[in-house]
Amino acid sequence: MKTTKKKVAIVGCGLVGATTAFSLITQGICDEVLLIDINEERAYGEMLDLRDSIEYLNRNVKVSTGTYADCGDMDIIVITAGAPPKPGQTRLDTLELSAKICKSIVQPIMASGFDGIFIAISNPVDIIAHYIYKLSGLPKNQVIGTGTALDSARLQTLIGEICKVDPRSVHAYSMGEHGDSQMVPWSAVTVGGKSFYDVLNDNKEMIGKVDLDALVEQTRKQGFEILNRKGTTYYGIATTCAGIIKAILNDENRIVPVSTLLEGEYGEYDVYAGVPTVLNRSGAFDVLEIHMAPGELTRFKESTKLIREYTEKIMSM
Repeated sequence: MKTTKKKVAIVGCGLVGATTAFSLITQGICDEVLLIDINEERAYGEMLDLRDSIEYLNRNVKVSTGTYADCGDMDIIVITAGAPPKPGQTRLDTLELSAKICKSIVQPIMASGFDGIFIAISNPVDIIAHYIYKLSGLPKNQVIGTGTALDSARLQTLIGEICKVDPRSVHAYSMGEHGDSQMVPWSAVTVGGKSFYDVLNDNKEMIGKVDLDALVEQTRKQGFEILNRKGTTYYGIATTCAGIIKAILNDENRIVPVSTLLEGEYGEYDVYAGVPTVLNRSGAFDVLEIHMAPGELTRFKESTKLIREYTEKIMSM
């Protein structure tokens, strides 16, 4: 009988990497989790701690530590290692150092014979995902950034609170850069299948006046609100990444706004950006093109223009 195990490696065992591993294990998403970190003692300690949780979970997930040479048979490799922004910095300000770290990781992984799917969490994630795509030589569907998946979850939570509904009943996407230039195509936002515009118009007494620009700004700044209070974010992005991995390994064909390479979609070429994407066993299988209002498409293009400018800088290093 032939069996195939689902294997995921996580590079970077800081809070984001360790919490991603914990999410994978507690949800039983894969069979094996491999932890890799330049600080081998840290990785080993996380491995021991994670193993201690197995007894009280639904399944036995194998957790181990290793090196880039062990990545050849991995289905998915998550890259969390990078340079966190310092006070006053944006994600884009960390690009040069994060790119250097990324290069030191991707090249030895590819030398191991890896032919699976990369998922980038490291910021600025759209540009780093594009850099991994170029460094690895893998097809575009096999290199994904977490993109605006977390931003969209934050947006759905905010809309759910306004409408007093479960955020999972809200369909809304933040798109473009995982950063300050991201935008929301409000014309495509629905609550329980009903246009958000109609929800607002039909429930003025209950909901009151809603400032859509303020909602976008709150979504953009949520990560820094967390950063300023506790030093970093990890629960949200780790669970987001676990959801992306689950959609891929289980061949779900689930639509998630991840960062993927655009080749004509929305009139954009050769740029990674957060867009609704069908995820299945092949990775980023297809891009869902939302019909945006003209002003919305303009804002999306402004965001991709910014991403492209920074991408070109790093590609010339």
